[in-house]
Amino acid sequence: MAAQTVVRRVRHTAPRPTDTERRNAAAALQRALDRRDNGGATGH
Repeated sequence: MAAQTVVRRVRHTAPRPTDTERRNAAAALQRALDRRDNGGATGH
């Protein structure tokens, strides 16, 4: 048997977000959810 080298491929689709970027994304998501939830019977 021939010795084979194992090549590990690590997929980096995007650089890891910074803490500030994560906070901004979380805040934007929360605003979107708040907008969706506050419609009530009128649905606006």
